[in-house]
Amino acid sequence: MTHHTGTNPLVFIRMMDLFTIEADGVNHEELMAKSRKGVSLIQYLVLERGRPVSSQRLIRELWSDRRSDNPENALKTMVSRTRAALNAISPNLGSCIVSGQGNYRWQNRPNVRVDVLEIIDLINSLRHEPPSPSHRKTTEKLMELYTGDLYLTGDLLNGHSTSNWLHNEYLSAVYRYIELLKGTEEYTKICDVCRRAMQIDDLDEQLHIELMQAMVNLNLPNEAAAEYRALAKQSREVLDAEPSEELQEVYESLAEAGKTIRFNLDIIRNELIEKEGGARGPFFCDYEVFKEVYNIYMRNLERLGSSMFLGVIMLGEAGDKGNPIRRESCMAGLQEILKTNMRKGDIITRFSNHIFAMLLPTVNYSTGSMVMDRIEHLYYQEYSALAIPFFSRISPLGTADP
Repeated sequence: MTHHTGTNPLVFIRMMDLFTIEADGVNHEELMAKSRKGVSLIQYLVLERGRPVSSQRLIRELWSDRRSDNPENALKTMVSRTRAALNAISPNLGSCIVSGQGNYRWQNRPNVRVDVLEIIDLINSLRHEPPSPSHRKTTEKLMELYTGDLYLTGDLLNGHSTSNWLHNEYLSAVYRYIELLKGTEEYTKICDVCRRAMQIDDLDEQLHIELMQAMVNLNLPNEAAAEYRALAKQSREVLDAEPSEELQEVYESLAEAGKTIRFNLDIIRNELIEKEGGARGPFFCDYEVFKEVYNIYMRNLERLGSSMFLGVIMLGEAGDKGNPIRRESCMAGLQEILKTNMRKGDIITRFSNHIFAMLLPTVNYSTGSMVMDRIEHLYYQEYSALAIPFFSRISPLGTADP
């Protein structure tokens, strides 16, 4: 940032993600600490983009939570104090709040920048600007300025709708940028753009899909698969839902089209070693990965001359809803028992809210039964008081049940 000297230093007001005022390279946050209403006044006037706002409208907006015996004087006092606070940060900065004929408006001085005003200008420019090198520069500038969603004090009645509009316009601009980069096959750049945008909205599914597709085009199938698994885990933990059908279809189509996202045991073990330093214990994965591993083993059992058993553990009778909180507590505890007592080569997935499924390589029926008995014993040791019954079964793959 260029610094100005003298009585008019460059001032940059940030309203995205946080509220700060930077004057000649020095950050000032004291206004936020001194007067939340003063910050709300600045935000409200700035977002009106130079349009005059009547005193009565400001009073309704900023004092909707309580009444005042003399609201006009209260507003005048707050305006005066806010101007003084701004002038203390930079000479004449308070003059950006212009009053006249019963209204107020915000007027930027030549040395003053406001991030949200620049962002709105960039959004409007991108709407009318055809894809071109300048389009790229405009989007890059937008992504640089959009450091987070609009900071809200809680006083602005229309604050959330404005914030949502900015957020959606930002994502739309990013999507258009990604389409432009696809046309020039700049997949590394697409990965960078997606990751930067995901810092703003990590739950946006389209960004994850674009990132996965770019990774496959860069011949990084394992990274794309890891991205899918991380998103699936986040979806369960944050949204309490499985990945959407669209995302699962994209994942399957990537695997089919690229012929590279094929999860075999070596890939899973290598990734487990990368992330956990070769930690001991079984490999936990989501159900889509589990199905891939299962199918690979089924194709190779006869050729490799190895054996594999499928194990299932269920807590509670089928159809018994019971107490969902108590059951979830038992399932979480059972998962810890499995982590500690199953072998490194075992592969486990949570099939449903009360069932674990597992692939047990190179064990015979007797050994597999002993494993299940040990897990059952440890489970009842810890959770017998919760009275959620434990059921288990194992079966060799490719043959009838014993």
